Amino acid sequence: QLQLVESGGDLVQSGGSLRLSCEASGLSLDGYSIGWFRQAPRKAREGVLCLMGGGGSTNDSVDGRFTISRDNAKNTFYLQINNLKLEDTATYFCAAARAPDVCDIYDMDHWGKGTLVAVFS
Repeated sequence: QLQLVESGGDLVQSGGSLRLSCEASGLSLDGYSIGWFRQAPRKAREGVLCLMGGGGSTNDSVDGRFTISRDNAKNTFYLQINNLKLEDTATYFCAAARAPDVCDIYDMDHWGKGTLVAVFS
């Protein structure tokens, strides 16, 4: 059974940077689609970035402040967030899907429990 554990969340001033990690255990992430999602208070969970297992997705967010990467040797993937903004405050979840070509929140098979990112001005 694949298990995911996030780390790296913190209280950080706006403009700062964080790198979140998602370490997998139990199974290899090779070929899995992997993604980061977030849920702000009183809001629905939303997608941040995703990498398809087949390599069919970009690894840069629309505004360029987020970057997703994976290290298959460490069975870990990451989310780099630069120039943090107040609206980035949320619990960040990592997730993985066995299918190599999906990135939708409803396609994810495995979820971590989340790590909190809180941004202050």
